Amino acid sequence: MKDVLMIAHFIRGTIEGRFEYLANKLANEGYAVELVTTEFSHELKRKRKKEEKQLKEFQFYLNMLPEPGYKKNISVNRFYSHYVMGQSLKKYLKNRKKPDIIYCGVPSLDVAKVAAEYARIHNIKFIIDVQDLWPEAFKMVFQVPIISDLIFYPMKRKADYIYSTADEIIAVSKTYANRAIKVNNKCKVAHDVFLGIELTHFDKLAELNKFLKKPKGEIWIAYIGTLGHSYDLTCVIDALKILKDKGYKNIKFVVMGDGPLKSKFEGYAIEKGIYSEFTGRLNYSNMVGLLTACDIAVNPIKAGSAGSIINKVGDYSAAGLPVLNTQESKEYRQLIEEYNIGLNCKNNNADDFADNLLKMCEDDNLRIIMGQNSRRLAEEKFDRNKTYQEILTKISGERGERK
Repeated sequence: MKDVLMIAHFIRGTIEGRFEYLANKLANEGYAVELVTTEFSHELKRKRKKEEKQLKEFQFYLNMLPEPGYKKNISVNRFYSHYVMGQSLKKYLKNRKKPDIIYCGVPSLDVAKVAAEYARIHNIKFIIDVQDLWPEAFKMVFQVPIISDLIFYPMKRKADYIYSTADEIIAVSKTYANRAIKVNNKCKVAHDVFLGIELTHFDKLAELNKFLKKPKGEIWIAYIGTLGHSYDLTCVIDALKILKDKGYKNIKFVVMGDGPLKSKFEGYAIEKGIYSEFTGRLNYSNMVGLLTACDIAVNPIKAGSAGSIINKVGDYSAAGLPVLNTQESKEYRQLIEEYNIGLNCKNNNADDFADNLLKMCEDDNLRIIMGQNSRRLAEEKFDRNKTYQEILTKISGERGERK
């Protein structure tokens, strides 16, 4: 029986999570699977409770290591917390039986570097799964020419080392895959596999949690995810204000999620007199039910973001929603045009956003066609039952030690 060690600093803690899903699949196929993560929840900013650590529905062994935690995503405390988690992993690996394969999420870099060094020293097959680009994501916040490059140079070196040691590269987008393989001389190709969702599970949740209280004649605009510095909800609110001033009062902004700027965004919507609802964090089942009741989805990402094919866009497609997008990612903008699932808007331009939103609101047929295309995209590119087979093959189809 092959021993697969999966290491992921950031997990959801539910079967909807990428690493949990993969670990469960492998365990059900007869592999000995351990998923090592942290006891600290990045989403909730607290230590996981006892019942959260048990997760009885999983067929694999879930191991949570000590980490002090932090309150803010951008802070010295966060970097220190990641360092401690890396040391916790190093200590654990010293006493663990050598696995056949290590499958490691990147970032965090502290944890992934420990895993990379351990795999190199012990000649273990090392597969990375690039979830985000660091330090590129942090540079978006500290956009100071030359100084930013100097500050984040050590982080870039760490990332380059991790990418270069990998025997196989998986990434959540082609953009991320290309970044990793640039510094890797061992892999002929890097594999991009979107985060995705399990469509049969999504559809079941949509049916069980169907939202039945939507007033007739209203058009609901959906946003799901973190309410943080990378997301330009103020532009969406400004666009809705433009349409409201033109007499469109049947458009509701439904915001599902939480984050450091929730009160700011909610207060701004109230100030502008926007018809909106901020639900806070919902469990996945309730989110799916409400999302599928909406008419249009928005993906308002600020300029300079290192993000590419992010988690929320898979849910938007699964729900069959047309998308209004401000994200600058060429990969996602091309996907929108190729599948005709929505409209790309100018970044940080409320007038342009309002014009495109009005096109969708006034043309039911346009929304229907783009919504159908969006669902087709989900079936072809986001359904884990199909797309994750490529990852499972890389894990199970290769022998443990390097050639």
